[in-house]
Amino acid sequence: MSTFIQQLANGVSLGSIYALIALGYTMVFGVLKLINFAHSDVMMVGAYVAFFVATGLNAGPDPSIASALITFLAAMAGAAALGIAIERLVYRPLRSASRLSLLIAAMGMSLLLEYGGQVVFGPQHRRVPDVITDERIVLGDLNLTVHKLIILGVSVVLMLGLHFFVNKTRTGTAMRAVSQNVDAAKLMGVNTDFIIGLTFAIGSALAGAAGLLVAFHQQGDIDPLMGVYPGLKAFVAAVLGGIGSIYGAMLGGLLIGVAETFVAAYLPSSFRDTITFSILILVLLVRPAGLLGKFKPEKV
Repeated sequence: MSTFIQQLANGVSLGSIYALIALGYTMVFGVLKLINFAHSDVMMVGAYVAFFVATGLNAGPDPSIASALITFLAAMAGAAALGIAIERLVYRPLRSASRLSLLIAAMGMSLLLEYGGQVVFGPQHRRVPDVITDERIVLGDLNLTVHKLIILGVSVVLMLGLHFFVNKTRTGTAMRAVSQNVDAAKLMGVNTDFIIGLTFAIGSALAGAAGLLVAFHQQGDIDPLMGVYPGLKAFVAAVLGGIGSIYGAMLGGLLIGVAETFVAAYLPSSFRDTITFSILILVLLVRPAGLLGKFKPEKV
């Protein structure tokens, strides 16, 4: 029983990272009906911003709460700025183009960030300095590290903050209106360009935070291609929960993280990635709209 609880805790910690990344996919899809394949690479850039800021602050071996907070905010701000730039320079000029054109642009942007990152940051792996001392904490049958608790805590705070923003603020109401019908929202006086840009900024900021959390999960290790697998799994999480549903992204991320952790614990490690894509195929066959998604008939 204690092993089960331990693996469940590890899975929830990993799944919360996938959920943060999946939120960016689902938010952008909600307003533009676009799968932003560059999203996971924005996460990578956020991790590198954290690396340079933490290095500049000389974080570790005795990091402070202030240095940790500054590093987190810098990663989120850097990723948000990149997300706004991508939307403004790449996606906005193509907004009236076909969805295929937008999809190709998204894939091109992803490759540009991945291989451009190797040119700018170098292809070698780097290690983010410890901005939070990683110690083991024993809570009954649970044996967790501080980093895993931070991953879970930060993810929960950010998800609750997003829930409050989307459901309790005027801007969040406008965002939901744009998600339902862009043209109708524009007729009601909503500045749709601002809302779409803000959606990219928020989703990218969450990805930036996830980039640092992924570094925590990997003992600080980062590289320009670090976003590929977490991005794919987060996309599967968004589809599992229901692409376009914020709560579906959260649920899907947690389920994927738990499933992956249990498979890695009880089956050969080669099945770790297989289970994620097996879930994707199963969902597409049984419930294409996802667990919390709804079918929307389209007129042809």
